[in-house]
Amino acid sequence: MPATPRPALLLLLPLLLRIPRAGRAQVNPAVCRYPLGMSGGHIPDEDISASSQWSESTAAKYGRLDSEDGDGAWCPEIPVEPDDLKEFLQIDLRALHFITLVGTQGRHAGGHGNEFAPMYKINYSRDGTRWISWRNRHGKQVLDGNTNPYDIVLKDLEPPLIARFVRFIPVTDHSMNVCLRVELYGCVWLDGLVSYNAPAGQQLVLPGGTVIYLNDSVYDGAFGYSMTEGLGQLTDGVSGLDDFTQTHEYHVWPGYDYVGWRNESTAGGYVEITFEFDRIRNFTAMKVHCNNMFAKGVKIFKEVQCYFRADASEWEPSAVSSVLVLDDVNPSARFVTVPLLHRMASAIKCQYYFADAWMMFSEITFQSDAAMYNNSVAPPEVPVVPTTYDPTLKVDDSNTRILIGCLVAIIFILVAIIVIILWRQFWQKMLEKASRRMLDDEMTVSLSLPSESSMFNHNRSSSSSEQESSSTYDRIFPLGPDYQEPSRLIRKLPEFPPGEEDTGCSGAVKPSQASVPEGVPHYAEADIVNLQGVTGGNTYSVPALTMDLLSGKDVAVEEFPRKLLTFKEKLGEGQFGEVHLCEVEGMEKFTGKDFALEGLDASSNSPVLVAVKMLRADANKNARNDFLKEIKIMSRLKDPNIIRLLAVCITDDPLCMITEYMENGDLNQFLSRQQAGSPPAAHTPTVSYSDLRFMATQIASGMKYLSSLNFVHRDLATRNCLVGKQYTIKIADFGMSRNLYSGDYYRIQGRAVLPIRWMSWESILLGKFTTASDVWAFGVTLWETFTLCREQPYSQLSDEQVIENTGEFFRDQGRQTYLPQPALCPDSVYKLMLSCWRRDTKDRPSFQDIHRLLQESASEE
Repeated sequence: MPATPRPALLLLLPLLLRIPRAGRAQVNPAVCRYPLGMSGGHIPDEDISASSQWSESTAAKYGRLDSEDGDGAWCPEIPVEPDDLKEFLQIDLRALHFITLVGTQGRHAGGHGNEFAPMYKINYSRDGTRWISWRNRHGKQVLDGNTNPYDIVLKDLEPPLIARFVRFIPVTDHSMNVCLRVELYGCVWLDGLVSYNAPAGQQLVLPGGTVIYLNDSVYDGAFGYSMTEGLGQLTDGVSGLDDFTQTHEYHVWPGYDYVGWRNESTAGGYVEITFEFDRIRNFTAMKVHCNNMFAKGVKIFKEVQCYFRADASEWEPSAVSSVLVLDDVNPSARFVTVPLLHRMASAIKCQYYFADAWMMFSEITFQSDAAMYNNSVAPPEVPVVPTTYDPTLKVDDSNTRILIGCLVAIIFILVAIIVIILWRQFWQKMLEKASRRMLDDEMTVSLSLPSESSMFNHNRSSSSSEQESSSTYDRIFPLGPDYQEPSRLIRKLPEFPPGEEDTGCSGAVKPSQASVPEGVPHYAEADIVNLQGVTGGNTYSVPALTMDLLSGKDVAVEEFPRKLLTFKEKLGEGQFGEVHLCEVEGMEKFTGKDFALEGLDASSNSPVLVAVKMLRADANKNARNDFLKEIKIMSRLKDPNIIRLLAVCITDDPLCMITEYMENGDLNQFLSRQQAGSPPAAHTPTVSYSDLRFMATQIASGMKYLSSLNFVHRDLATRNCLVGKQYTIKIADFGMSRNLYSGDYYRIQGRAVLPIRWMSWESILLGKFTTASDVWAFGVTLWETFTLCREQPYSQLSDEQVIENTGEFFRDQGRQTYLPQPALCPDSVYKLMLSCWRRDTKDRPSFQDIHRLLQESASEE
């Protein structure tokens, strides 16, 4: 049966991904994607070798991904010829590793190099003597490489390989000079299993004539009537589904996930599999993932007997035997754990006895003194040191056995505690990175569907890049081939015509006058500058090219006399300051004739309410600079549905910015006080569907204005929308600073906060904030509006479950949980919400589309 490729295993944050199966294998390919040390320098030069080298400056040690040392790459001595596979770059990992991903580059050398490998093969070895050619599910051995000398091309290895030694072999279709820089991604192979020998899988023909192929199609050993000296599907980390005729993979044959055998084809009523390990180990358990679809004659084995052997000795006569209580009620596939009673061995032979006509396995893993769980969040930096075989451990002394058992149990408990602590710390750190990641230092991702590759182009013009992690193992984040992220587009803010910079607010440019390039996708990702402002969080993100605007003339708002501010109450408090509700007199001369300030009668001198953001006097220099930047940016935002900056107090400390405040407070509190019904009467707080749609349309209008300037809000929610007279809505940014809404933010180690229930999957998992992620948040805000803010989004889920649910959105296998349709929400509006939560950013509507659809729904009433 020909092998067929499955799509690249998708990558998410560690421990947020759960393999959606009956159990979990010893190794999780979705988590096992750490750079193994070529680019980071943790693989020493002496462990990198090559068949030849062009010169000393292009030796093997210079073949490190994303490094420009030496002359920029490894280059073989002579040009590579077609079908000439003699040149190779070899890496010794010093221990067995589970390798899921490889990356390649050519020789850039600061613009002086132009050599790269357009194709390559991978050979690998577990012992340094027997070399195996990697092949994909189709049986294809050649991988597509680079098309230029500078981009990084990542390739998912499907299937993954288990090896200590790996060779990259350049391949060309004509004579040419090639150079390579490479990296391997994976994790340490803690199982220690180097091969298994088993009978070849067989075919099952269903009554309708459908043929189920149960062969081990990726086995890398000798293959005939039996399989010897190799590894394959039983160790690839993928567990089969409950229905063996269905698979996790695309474009493969029925039964692909399982290796299966027929009872009548065996002599003794059992299947015998021999497992060889790298050294003598103290085995505690074996886990076998079995199918149990008994309606089709498939059951879990009823008994297993395991024999043990140390080194090249004979099999020990005493076996470990386990008899299972068979389940004829639940047809689910599952892991069966077989205790191995701390037996010491370097090889195990197990005989699995049939309970029905067929027996099918998809994964077999072992737990021993050096192999607990291979999906830990932080792989060890150095290979595990082999333990020495101590014959005294086998003495049949009951006290010794009890002591050893107690010590092993204590070690297991301690290791479990350490794993849990590291587990929590790691994903908390990753979420904190996502909350502060700056996209101007990000890599641009472009994907090639036919080759299942990801290309990363580093922005080398950045003068300073923050080192996000000092860890030996940093996770790599290539996206799956079904995700299409557009190339980065940099857009300028609207140009302000001469003379309008100094005219104050009255000369503000209307949105319709903005010089916005045509044809730019609404989901274009901006180079951004983060503004911390008074809350210490990120609210508006703005294009980096607007910094010429920020560094120009002073902001076009006036200094306001502090003595005219009367403080009424504190609205909230952030990391760098406070937000106060104030009453002010004489504000009319600061507002401008083209803009009607909420609650202000131009013909009177009556006081009005304003919000005052105040920076603490002891704030550091960076906070002060960010505060002034926010003032300059806010002064350019002039839209009827955006809270307006009215004036500032910056001549002395504390620095203040004065913004509009709406008389009915924020939308969340306003709606929670309402009742659904006909338009509100004088003394009855009721709100109608048309009122809710009108408010949602205004939010969409304000966001349409922000997106036209390529501004990213990052925290759109009803708590950040203020309500005025006649349901007037204006978008603000006070929510994060208010204790009232502290439960809406997920806190990471007491510092960073994230509004995860409003965030898109790519914002949580990849730290990507774009207009498309604001569209996602708008969908949640729309849901809040039509539920009258009666409950928090995903109220039935914990914060951790919300994060896990974003992983389901990323996998897009139909298991994600959506917010339910509110009672007041018609089908057309709920359909709009669902479109905002589409997995791919390119499929989500723009705010212009959203605004138009909401307006059309109003006209249809």
